[in-house]
Amino acid sequence: MIHAIQGAVRELPTEATQQAVGYPSLFLLVALGSLVPVVPTGALVSSAAVVAFHQTAPFALLVVFVVASAAAFLGDICLYWLGKRGVRSKNGSKWLRAISDRAAPERLAQAQQKLQEHGAMVLVLSRLVPAGRIPVMLACLLGRMPLRRFARGDVPACLAWAATYQLIGILGGSLFPEPWQGVVAAVGLTLLISAAPAVWRRLRTRLGH
Repeated sequence: MIHAIQGAVRELPTEATQQAVGYPSLFLLVALGSLVPVVPTGALVSSAAVVAFHQTAPFALLVVFVVASAAAFLGDICLYWLGKRGVRSKNGSKWLRAISDRAAPERLAQAQQKLQEHGAMVLVLSRLVPAGRIPVMLACLLGRMPLRRFARGDVPACLAWAATYQLIGILGGSLFPEPWQGVVAAVGLTLLISAAPAVWRRLRTRLGH
């Protein structure tokens, strides 16, 4: 896999072509990943930041930040709107069921408690904690939070999320001379961060038994 990434990054096209193709692709993939968790969006942002770090364009990193945060916000708003339709319907909806299936009961209970204590600002923390976004979103849906209020809380959440994963990419890009090395490091770190909560829960469960 590392050799494949190395070869792909070494054969990257010109910066103009990268930007023309890369930014729209980043937007679409992050938005899709916010709707359906099939794409590791954090790894995408970090990888894009590594590539932008090695470019000569002065505002490449800023564009990655704006594109990533806007796409994450759009995906969140669309998913919340679809979930609200399910809450209003007597029979629910497939989107609401999908959100509910991805939120463990104990995580939902914690999210509801934090939402009562901190309000919409808990959305910022939920975006930064791996696997924390969906339980908090479901808590907001069940609490009948208006879309406008959710959107106000989600703006700083998406900005903080994009900045965090971009910093991971910048760190990877600054530590290694070759872009492919930075991409490998950034992807590995973001995947490790994403997997850490699940590993911790399993260990805690085993120790509890």
